[in-house]
Amino acid sequence: MTLPDERYRAIIKARDFLRDLLNPKATPRVPKEVRREAYRVLKHFISSYELEKLAEKSPTILRKTND
Repeated sequence: MTLPDERYRAIIKARDFLRDLLNPKATPRVPKEVRREAYRVLKHFISSYELEKLAEKSPTILRKTND
């Protein structure tokens, strides 16, 4: 069972992963098409502000932790 704080962290980690895919220094030898797709997904990914607001409104689904 996934807890609300684990779900919140997973979203943050997914966003960080997509950002790393855009950075050739962080992820060398990634094909350009993969970088383009990461950009397209990240362009519409939930922002930190939106994620915090969503966690406030739905604490049983998402919960921000102090990590």
